Amino acid sequence: MRKLVVIGLSCFLMSCAMGPDYERPKTEVAETFRMAEAPPDTPSIANMAWWDLLQDEQLQALIKVALVENKDLQQAVATVEEFQARAFIARSDYFPGLTASGNAPAFGRKTVFAFPGFANPFNYYLQGNLAWELDIWGRIRRSNEAARADLLSKEENRRAVILQLVSGVAESYFNLLQFDAQFDIAKRTLQSWEESVRIAQARLKQGMTSRLDTDQFEAERANAAARMAELERHMVQAENQLSVLMGRKPFAMARGRLLTDQVMPPAVPAGLPSELLQRRPDLLQSEQQLAAATARIGAAKADRFPKITLTGLLGSASPQLSKFFTDPASYGVAGAGFIGPLLNAQMLGFQQEAAEAQAKQALAQYEQSILVAFREVEDSLVAVRTARVQSEAQLQQVTALQSALKLAELRYKGGLANYLDVLVARRNLFEAELSLTGTRRLHLVSVVQLYKALGGGWSPEMDRPKDSSKGS
Repeated sequence: MRKLVVIGLSCFLMSCAMGPDYERPKTEVAETFRMAEAPPDTPSIANMAWWDLLQDEQLQALIKVALVENKDLQQAVATVEEFQARAFIARSDYFPGLTASGNAPAFGRKTVFAFPGFANPFNYYLQGNLAWELDIWGRIRRSNEAARADLLSKEENRRAVILQLVSGVAESYFNLLQFDAQFDIAKRTLQSWEESVRIAQARLKQGMTSRLDTDQFEAERANAAARMAELERHMVQAENQLSVLMGRKPFAMARGRLLTDQVMPPAVPAGLPSELLQRRPDLLQSEQQLAAATARIGAAKADRFPKITLTGLLGSASPQLSKFFTDPASYGVAGAGFIGPLLNAQMLGFQQEAAEAQAKQALAQYEQSILVAFREVEDSLVAVRTARVQSEAQLQQVTALQSALKLAELRYKGGLANYLDVLVARRNLFEAELSLTGTRRLHLVSVVQLYKALGGGWSPEMDRPKDSSKGS
Protein backbone atom coordinates (compact mmCIF):
# COMPACT_ATOMS: atom_id res chain seq x y z
CA MET A 1 0.00 0.00 0.00
CA ARG A 2 2.82 2.37 0.92
CA LYS A 3 4.54 1.69 -2.42
CA LEU A 4 1.34 2.54 -4.28
CA VAL A 5 1.07 5.81 -2.43
CA VAL A 6 4.69 6.69 -3.23
CA ILE A 7 4.25 5.80 -6.91
CA GLY A 8 1.03 7.75 -7.13
CA LEU A 9 2.58 10.78 -5.46
CA SER A 10 5.57 10.64 -7.82
CA CYS A 11 3.32 10.47 -10.88
CA PHE A 12 1.34 13.41 -9.56
CA LEU A 13 4.44 15.50 -9.02
CA MET A 14 5.79 14.66 -12.49
CA SER A 15 2.52 15.42 -14.27
CA CYS A 16 1.73 18.59 -12.36
CA ALA A 17 3.67 21.29 -14.22
CA MET A 18 2.56 24.88 -14.66
CA GLY A 19 2.43 26.59 -18.02
CA PRO A 20 1.85 25.34 -21.57
CA ASP A 21 3.52 22.30 -23.06
CA TYR A 22 5.50 23.12 -26.18
CA GLU A 23 4.07 22.18 -29.58
CA ARG A 24 5.59 23.08 -32.92
CA PRO A 25 3.58 25.94 -34.46
CA LYS A 26 1.56 25.00 -37.51
CA THR A 27 3.09 26.36 -40.69
CA GLU A 28 1.57 26.42 -44.15
CA VAL A 29 4.02 24.78 -46.52
CA ALA A 30 3.56 24.45 -50.28
CA GLU A 31 3.88 21.06 -51.95
CA THR A 32 6.72 22.22 -54.20
CA PHE A 33 9.12 25.11 -54.50
CA ARG A 34 7.91 27.69 -57.00
CA MET A 35 11.18 27.82 -58.98
CA ALA A 36 12.06 24.13 -58.71
CA GLU A 37 12.94 22.39 -61.97
CA ALA A 38 13.15 18.78 -60.77
CA PRO A 39 10.14 16.80 -59.47
CA PRO A 40 9.56 17.29 -55.71
CA ASP A 41 10.13 13.59 -54.95
CA THR A 42 13.67 13.79 -56.39
CA PRO A 43 16.28 13.49 -53.61
CA SER A 44 17.41 16.97 -52.59
CA ILE A 45 20.89 18.27 -53.32
CA ALA A 46 21.05 18.94 -49.57
CA ASN A 47 21.43 15.18 -49.04
CA MET A 48 24.90 15.36 -50.58
CA ALA A 49 27.93 15.68 -48.36
CA TRP A 50 29.84 18.88 -49.01
CA TRP A 51 32.95 17.03 -50.24
CA ASP A 52 30.78 15.31 -52.90
CA LEU A 53 29.35 18.63 -54.02
CA LEU A 54 32.66 20.54 -54.01
CA GLN A 55 35.09 18.29 -55.84
CA ASP A 56 38.05 20.65 -56.12
CA GLU A 57 40.76 18.96 -54.02
CA GLN A 58 42.34 22.27 -53.03
CA LEU A 59 38.97 23.65 -51.96
CA GLN A 60 38.34 20.53 -49.88
CA ALA A 61 41.70 21.00 -48.18
CA LEU A 62 40.86 24.61 -47.32
CA ILE A 63 37.49 23.61 -45.86
CA LYS A 64 39.07 20.91 -43.73
CA VAL A 65 41.49 23.42 -42.25
CA ALA A 66 38.65 25.89 -41.62
CA LEU A 67 36.60 23.25 -39.79
CA VAL A 68 39.47 22.86 -37.35
CA GLU A 69 40.94 26.34 -37.08
CA ASN A 70 38.04 28.75 -37.62
CA LYS A 71 37.52 30.91 -34.54
CA ASP A 72 33.77 31.34 -34.92
CA LEU A 73 33.35 27.56 -34.96
CA GLN A 74 35.59 27.17 -31.94
CA GLN A 75 33.45 29.72 -30.13
CA ALA A 76 30.28 27.86 -31.10
CA VAL A 77 31.74 24.56 -29.82
CA ALA A 78 32.72 26.20 -26.52
CA THR A 79 29.21 27.62 -26.20
CA VAL A 80 27.76 24.14 -26.57
CA GLU A 81 30.06 22.92 -23.79
CA GLU A 82 28.91 25.81 -21.59
CA PHE A 83 25.24 24.98 -22.01
CA GLN A 84 25.93 21.30 -21.45
CA ALA A 85 27.23 22.28 -18.04
CA ARG A 86 24.20 24.52 -17.47
CA ALA A 87 21.90 21.62 -18.31
CA PHE A 88 23.66 19.44 -15.71
CA ILE A 89 23.27 22.25 -13.16
CA ALA A 90 19.55 22.47 -13.87
CA ARG A 91 19.20 18.68 -13.58
CA SER A 92 20.83 18.71 -10.14
CA ASP A 93 17.76 20.55 -8.77
CA TYR A 94 15.89 17.25 -8.96
CA PHE A 95 18.14 15.79 -6.24
CA PRO A 96 18.60 16.70 -2.59
CA GLY A 97 21.27 19.22 -1.72
CA LEU A 98 23.72 18.02 0.95
CA THR A 99 26.25 20.26 2.71
CA ALA A 100 28.60 19.68 5.65
CA SER A 101 30.15 22.03 8.20
CA GLY A 102 32.46 21.65 11.18
CA ASN A 103 34.09 23.62 13.96
CA ALA A 104 37.20 23.19 16.12
CA PRO A 105 37.57 26.09 18.58
CA ALA A 106 41.18 26.96 19.23
CA PHE A 107 40.48 29.65 21.80
CA GLY A 108 37.66 30.49 24.19
CA ARG A 109 36.11 28.87 27.19
CA LYS A 110 34.48 25.49 27.15
CA THR A 111 30.83 25.60 27.92
CA VAL A 112 27.71 23.50 27.70
CA PHE A 113 25.17 23.69 24.92
CA ALA A 114 23.46 27.06 24.74
CA PHE A 115 20.42 25.06 23.65
CA PRO A 116 20.20 21.40 24.64
CA GLY A 117 21.11 19.13 21.73
CA PHE A 118 22.59 21.81 19.43
CA ALA A 119 26.08 23.10 18.86
CA ASN A 120 27.51 26.57 19.41
CA PRO A 121 30.81 28.19 18.33
CA PHE A 122 32.56 27.01 21.52
CA ASN A 123 31.95 23.34 20.75
CA TYR A 124 33.71 20.83 18.59
CA TYR A 125 31.06 19.85 16.08
CA LEU A 126 30.51 18.23 12.68
CA GLN A 127 27.10 18.35 11.00
CA GLY A 128 25.43 17.62 7.71
CA ASN A 129 22.54 19.59 6.22
CA LEU A 130 20.07 18.24 3.68
CA ALA A 131 17.47 20.18 1.66
CA TRP A 132 15.17 18.76 -1.01
CA GLU A 133 12.59 20.85 -2.83
CA LEU A 134 9.42 18.98 -3.82
CA ASP A 135 8.64 19.91 -7.40
CA ILE A 136 4.89 20.09 -6.83
CA TRP A 137 4.21 22.83 -9.36
CA GLY A 138 6.77 21.70 -11.94
CA ARG A 139 9.17 24.62 -11.56
CA ILE A 140 12.22 22.36 -11.71
CA ARG A 141 10.77 20.35 -14.54
CA ARG A 142 10.12 23.48 -16.64
CA SER A 143 13.57 24.85 -15.82
CA ASN A 144 15.11 21.61 -17.06
CA GLU A 145 13.03 21.76 -20.24
CA ALA A 146 14.28 25.29 -20.84
CA ALA A 147 17.90 24.30 -20.15
CA ARG A 148 17.67 21.33 -22.50
CA ALA A 149 16.11 23.49 -25.24
CA ASP A 150 18.86 26.07 -24.75
CA LEU A 151 21.46 23.33 -25.18
CA LEU A 152 19.81 22.02 -28.35
CA SER A 153 19.60 25.58 -29.65
CA LYS A 154 23.35 26.04 -29.22
CA GLU A 155 24.00 22.68 -30.86
CA GLU A 156 21.96 23.76 -33.89
CA ASN A 157 23.88 27.03 -33.89
CA ARG A 158 27.11 25.01 -34.08
CA ARG A 159 25.77 23.17 -37.11
CA ALA A 160 24.67 26.44 -38.66
CA VAL A 161 28.19 27.81 -38.22
CA ILE A 162 29.59 24.70 -39.93
CA LEU A 163 27.24 25.12 -42.89
CA GLN A 164 27.99 28.84 -43.05
CA LEU A 165 31.71 28.10 -42.90
CA VAL A 166 31.66 25.50 -45.69
CA SER A 167 29.62 27.73 -47.97
CA GLY A 168 31.65 30.81 -47.04
CA VAL A 169 34.97 29.15 -47.89
CA ALA A 170 33.55 27.84 -51.18
CA GLU A 171 32.16 31.23 -52.20
CA SER A 172 35.40 33.04 -51.31
CA TYR A 173 37.39 30.42 -53.22
CA PHE A 174 35.21 30.83 -56.33
CA ASN A 175 35.57 34.60 -56.05
CA LEU A 176 39.33 34.13 -56.00
CA LEU A 177 39.17 31.93 -59.10
CA GLN A 178 37.07 34.57 -60.83
CA PHE A 179 39.67 37.25 -60.14
CA ASP A 180 42.38 34.89 -61.38
CA ALA A 181 40.53 34.31 -64.64
CA GLN A 182 39.75 37.99 -65.12
CA PHE A 183 43.37 38.91 -64.39
CA ASP A 184 44.50 36.53 -67.14
CA ILE A 185 41.96 38.06 -69.53
CA ALA A 186 43.16 41.57 -68.68
CA LYS A 187 46.78 40.50 -69.12
CA ARG A 188 46.06 38.94 -72.50
CA THR A 189 44.08 41.99 -73.57
CA LEU A 190 46.89 44.29 -72.45
CA GLN A 191 49.32 42.37 -74.66
CA SER A 192 46.92 42.76 -77.61
CA TRP A 193 46.65 46.49 -77.03
CA GLU A 194 50.44 46.77 -76.89
CA GLU A 195 50.60 45.07 -80.27
CA SER A 196 47.98 47.48 -81.60
CA VAL A 197 49.94 50.44 -80.24
CA ARG A 198 53.08 49.15 -81.94
CA ILE A 199 51.28 48.79 -85.27
CA ALA A 200 49.64 52.21 -84.94
CA GLN A 201 52.97 53.88 -84.19
CA ALA A 202 54.55 52.21 -87.21
CA ARG A 203 51.69 53.32 -89.45
CA LEU A 204 51.93 56.83 -87.98
CA LYS A 205 55.60 57.07 -88.94
CA GLN A 206 54.73 55.96 -92.47
CA GLY A 207 51.94 58.54 -92.66
CA MET A 208 49.32 55.86 -93.12
CA THR A 209 47.26 56.87 -90.09
CA SER A 210 46.65 59.82 -87.80
CA ARG A 211 47.86 60.53 -84.30
CA LEU A 212 44.31 59.95 -83.11
CA ASP A 213 44.60 56.21 -83.80
CA THR A 214 47.73 55.91 -81.70
CA ASP A 215 46.28 57.93 -78.82
CA GLN A 216 43.11 55.81 -78.72
CA PHE A 217 45.09 52.57 -78.66
CA GLU A 218 47.37 53.88 -75.93
CA ALA A 219 44.33 54.90 -73.86
CA GLU A 220 42.86 51.41 -74.14
CA ARG A 221 46.22 49.90 -73.21
CA ALA A 222 46.29 52.07 -70.08
CA ASN A 223 42.72 51.03 -69.25
CA ALA A 224 43.69 47.34 -69.42
CA ALA A 225 46.71 47.98 -67.18
CA ALA A 226 44.49 49.73 -64.65
CA ARG A 227 42.04 46.82 -64.65
CA MET A 228 44.92 44.44 -64.00
CA ALA A 229 45.96 46.44 -60.94
CA GLU A 230 42.36 46.48 -59.71
CA LEU A 231 41.99 42.73 -60.15
CA GLU A 232 45.29 42.09 -58.39
CA ARG A 233 43.97 44.04 -55.41
CA HIS A 234 40.78 41.96 -55.38
CA MET A 235 42.82 38.75 -55.56
CA VAL A 236 44.90 39.59 -52.50
CA GLN A 237 41.85 40.74 -50.55
CA ALA A 238 40.05 37.50 -51.42
CA GLU A 239 43.05 35.54 -50.17
CA ASN A 240 43.00 37.53 -46.95
CA GLN A 241 39.30 36.81 -46.49
CA LEU A 242 39.91 33.11 -46.99
CA SER A 243 42.76 33.21 -44.50
CA VAL A 244 40.48 34.62 -41.80
CA LEU A 245 37.89 31.92 -42.45
CA MET A 246 40.65 29.36 -42.02
CA GLY A 247 41.67 30.92 -38.72
CA ARG A 248 45.11 31.93 -39.97
CA LYS A 249 47.06 35.06 -40.79
CA PRO A 250 46.91 36.24 -44.42
CA PHE A 251 49.00 34.09 -46.74
CA ALA A 252 49.29 33.28 -50.45
CA MET A 253 46.61 30.76 -51.34
CA ALA A 254 47.23 27.76 -53.58
CA ARG A 255 44.73 27.12 -56.38
CA GLY A 256 43.25 23.90 -57.60
CA ARG A 257 41.10 23.62 -60.69
CA LEU A 258 40.40 26.61 -62.91
CA LEU A 259 37.04 28.33 -62.73
CA THR A 260 35.96 26.69 -65.98
CA ASP A 261 37.01 23.24 -64.74
CA GLN A 262 34.88 23.22 -61.59
CA VAL A 263 32.46 20.28 -61.42
CA MET A 264 28.89 20.95 -60.38
CA PRO A 265 25.86 18.65 -60.59
CA PRO A 266 23.92 19.09 -63.85
CA ALA A 267 20.64 19.09 -61.91
CA VAL A 268 20.06 20.74 -58.54
CA PRO A 269 16.81 19.33 -57.13
CA ALA A 270 15.51 21.13 -54.05
CA GLY A 271 13.35 18.33 -52.65
CA LEU A 272 10.19 18.86 -50.60
CA PRO A 273 9.54 22.19 -48.86
CA SER A 274 8.46 20.33 -45.73
CA GLU A 275 11.98 18.92 -45.41
CA LEU A 276 13.30 22.43 -44.91
CA LEU A 277 11.76 22.72 -41.42
CA GLN A 278 13.51 19.51 -40.37
CA ARG A 279 16.87 20.23 -41.97
CA ARG A 280 17.93 23.87 -41.72
CA PRO A 281 19.87 24.38 -38.49
CA ASP A 282 18.89 28.03 -38.10
CA LEU A 283 15.19 27.05 -38.18
CA LEU A 284 15.79 24.30 -35.65
CA GLN A 285 17.72 26.77 -33.51
CA SER A 286 14.82 29.25 -33.57
CA GLU A 287 12.40 26.45 -32.72
CA GLN A 288 14.46 25.40 -29.70
CA GLN A 289 14.59 29.01 -28.56
CA LEU A 290 10.79 29.07 -28.76
CA ALA A 291 10.60 25.82 -26.77
CA ALA A 292 12.87 27.27 -24.08
CA ALA A 293 10.79 30.45 -23.87
CA THR A 294 7.60 28.37 -23.58
CA ALA A 295 9.07 26.31 -20.73
CA ARG A 296 10.10 29.46 -18.88
CA ILE A 297 6.46 30.55 -18.77
CA GLY A 298 5.72 27.50 -16.63
CA ALA A 299 8.76 28.13 -14.43
CA ALA A 300 7.72 31.76 -13.88
CA LYS A 301 4.16 30.70 -13.09
CA ALA A 302 5.34 28.06 -10.63
CA ASP A 303 7.42 30.70 -8.80
CA ARG A 304 4.14 32.33 -7.76
CA PHE A 305 3.17 29.28 -5.70
CA PRO A 306 4.62 28.15 -2.36
CA LYS A 307 7.78 26.05 -2.32
CA ILE A 308 7.84 23.05 0.01
CA THR A 309 11.24 21.77 1.01
CA LEU A 310 12.19 18.74 3.09
CA THR A 311 15.09 19.61 5.38
CA GLY A 312 17.26 17.62 7.73
CA LEU A 313 20.20 18.20 10.00
CA LEU A 314 22.40 15.58 11.64
CA GLY A 315 25.62 16.04 13.60
CA SER A 316 27.71 15.59 16.68
CA ALA A 317 28.95 18.29 19.10
CA SER A 318 30.81 18.40 22.38
CA PRO A 319 32.76 20.95 24.37
CA GLN A 320 35.42 18.27 24.83
CA LEU A 321 36.98 16.44 21.91
CA SER A 322 37.24 13.25 23.97
CA LYS A 323 33.43 13.10 24.27
CA PHE A 324 32.82 13.94 20.61
CA PHE A 325 31.72 10.43 19.60
CA THR A 326 29.52 9.61 22.62
CA ASP A 327 25.79 9.26 22.25
CA PRO A 328 24.97 12.45 24.21
CA ALA A 329 27.01 14.41 21.69
CA SER A 330 24.74 13.47 18.77
CA TYR A 331 21.93 15.73 17.63
CA GLY A 332 19.64 16.05 14.65
CA VAL A 333 16.36 17.38 13.36
CA ALA A 334 14.13 16.86 10.31
CA GLY A 335 11.10 18.67 8.98
CA ALA A 336 9.47 20.49 6.13
CA GLY A 337 9.99 24.05 5.02
CA PHE A 338 7.33 26.26 3.48
CA ILE A 339 8.12 29.41 1.49
CA GLY A 340 5.42 31.42 -0.20
CA PRO A 341 5.38 34.83 -1.93
CA LEU A 342 3.70 37.68 -0.05
CA LEU A 343 4.98 41.18 -0.72
CA ASN A 344 6.72 40.11 -3.95
CA ALA A 345 3.66 38.36 -5.42
CA GLN A 346 2.98 41.24 -7.80
CA MET A 347 6.59 41.25 -8.99
CA LEU A 348 6.37 37.52 -9.72
CA GLY A 349 3.24 38.20 -11.75
CA PHE A 350 5.14 40.68 -13.87
CA GLN A 351 7.92 38.12 -14.31
CA GLN A 352 5.36 35.69 -15.72
CA GLU A 353 4.07 38.37 -18.10
CA ALA A 354 7.65 39.05 -19.18
CA ALA A 355 8.19 35.33 -19.87
CA GLU A 356 4.98 35.21 -21.93
CA ALA A 357 6.12 38.25 -23.93
CA GLN A 358 9.49 36.60 -24.58
CA ALA A 359 7.68 33.53 -25.89
CA LYS A 360 5.71 35.74 -28.28
CA GLN A 361 8.97 37.27 -29.48
CA ALA A 362 10.47 33.82 -30.01
CA LEU A 363 7.38 32.73 -31.97
CA ALA A 364 7.57 35.78 -34.24
CA GLN A 365 11.29 35.15 -34.76
CA TYR A 366 10.66 31.51 -35.64
CA GLU A 367 7.95 32.40 -38.15
CA GLN A 368 10.16 35.11 -39.65
CA SER A 369 13.02 32.63 -39.96
CA ILE A 370 10.77 30.30 -41.94
CA LEU A 371 9.79 33.07 -44.34
CA VAL A 372 13.42 34.05 -44.85
CA ALA A 373 14.40 30.40 -45.40
CA PHE A 374 11.85 29.87 -48.16
CA ARG A 375 12.82 33.17 -49.78
CA GLU A 376 16.49 32.16 -49.79
CA VAL A 377 15.67 28.82 -51.41
CA GLU A 378 13.55 30.42 -54.12
CA ASP A 379 16.20 33.11 -54.75
CA SER A 380 18.89 30.47 -55.08
CA LEU A 381 16.79 28.30 -57.38
CA VAL A 382 16.10 31.13 -59.80
CA ALA A 383 19.75 32.23 -59.59
CA VAL A 384 20.98 28.75 -60.55
CA ARG A 385 18.60 28.47 -63.50
CA THR A 386 19.12 31.98 -64.89
CA ALA A 387 22.89 31.93 -64.36
CA ARG A 388 23.13 28.79 -66.45
CA VAL A 389 21.07 30.32 -69.27
CA GLN A 390 22.97 33.60 -69.00
CA SER A 391 26.32 31.82 -69.14
CA GLU A 392 25.34 29.95 -72.31
CA ALA A 393 24.22 33.18 -74.00
CA GLN A 394 27.36 35.06 -73.00
CA LEU A 395 29.53 32.23 -74.30
CA GLN A 396 27.89 32.64 -77.70
CA GLN A 397 28.47 36.38 -77.47
CA VAL A 398 32.17 35.90 -76.70
CA THR A 399 32.55 33.49 -79.62
CA ALA A 400 30.96 35.97 -82.00
CA LEU A 401 33.07 38.88 -80.71
CA GLN A 402 36.27 36.86 -81.07
CA SER A 403 35.42 36.27 -84.71
CA ALA A 404 34.57 39.96 -85.19
CA LEU A 405 37.85 41.06 -83.62
CA LYS A 406 39.89 38.71 -85.77
CA LEU A 407 38.25 40.06 -88.89
CA ALA A 408 38.64 43.68 -87.78
CA GLU A 409 42.36 43.21 -87.10
CA LEU A 410 42.91 41.62 -90.52
CA ARG A 411 41.09 44.48 -92.24
CA TYR A 412 43.00 47.10 -90.21
CA LYS A 413 46.39 45.57 -90.97
CA GLY A 414 45.43 45.42 -94.63
CA GLY A 415 44.34 49.04 -94.65
CA LEU A 416 40.71 48.16 -95.38
CA ALA A 417 39.32 49.46 -92.07
CA ASN A 418 40.13 52.24 -89.63
CA TYR A 419 41.23 51.96 -86.02
CA LEU A 420 37.69 52.40 -84.70
CA ASP A 421 36.59 48.93 -85.83
CA VAL A 422 39.46 47.27 -83.95
CA LEU A 423 39.00 49.44 -80.88
CA VAL A 424 35.29 48.71 -80.55
CA ALA A 425 35.69 45.00 -81.28
CA ARG A 426 38.48 44.48 -78.76
CA ARG A 427 36.77 46.60 -76.08
CA ASN A 428 33.52 44.67 -76.48
CA LEU A 429 35.34 41.34 -76.33
CA PHE A 430 37.23 42.39 -73.20
CA GLU A 431 34.05 43.36 -71.36
CA ALA A 432 32.19 40.27 -72.60
CA GLU A 433 34.93 37.91 -71.40
CA LEU A 434 34.96 39.58 -67.98
CA SER A 435 31.16 39.29 -67.77
CA LEU A 436 31.23 35.62 -68.80
CA THR A 437 33.74 34.89 -66.05
CA GLY A 438 31.54 36.65 -63.49
CA THR A 439 28.49 34.69 -64.62
CA ARG A 440 30.34 31.39 -64.35
CA ARG A 441 31.33 32.34 -60.81
CA LEU A 442 27.72 33.32 -60.12
CA HIS A 443 26.51 29.90 -61.28
CA LEU A 444 28.91 28.10 -58.95
CA VAL A 445 28.10 30.36 -56.02
CA SER A 446 24.37 30.01 -56.65
CA VAL A 447 24.62 26.23 -56.35
CA VAL A 448 26.51 26.62 -53.07
CA GLN A 449 23.96 29.13 -51.82
CA LEU A 450 21.14 26.76 -52.70
CA TYR A 451 22.92 23.98 -50.83
CA LYS A 452 23.22 26.30 -47.83
CA ALA A 453 19.61 27.54 -48.09
CA LEU A 454 18.36 23.94 -48.07
CA GLY A 455 20.41 23.18 -44.95
CA GLY A 456 22.73 20.74 -46.68
CA GLY A 457 25.38 18.94 -44.72
CA TRP A 458 24.02 19.89 -41.29
CA SER A 459 23.72 16.38 -39.84
CA PRO A 460 26.41 15.21 -37.39
CA GLU A 461 27.69 12.47 -39.68
CA MET A 462 28.46 15.15 -42.29
CA ASP A 463 30.52 17.34 -39.99
CA ARG A 464 33.76 15.69 -41.11
CA PRO A 465 34.65 14.24 -44.50
CA LYS A 466 35.06 10.53 -44.98
CA ASP A 467 37.72 8.78 -47.03
CA SER A 468 36.80 8.94 -50.70
CA SER A 469 37.55 5.23 -51.01
CA LYS A 470 34.76 4.46 -48.56
CA GLY A 471 32.18 6.54 -50.32
CA SER A 472 29.63 8.79 -48.70
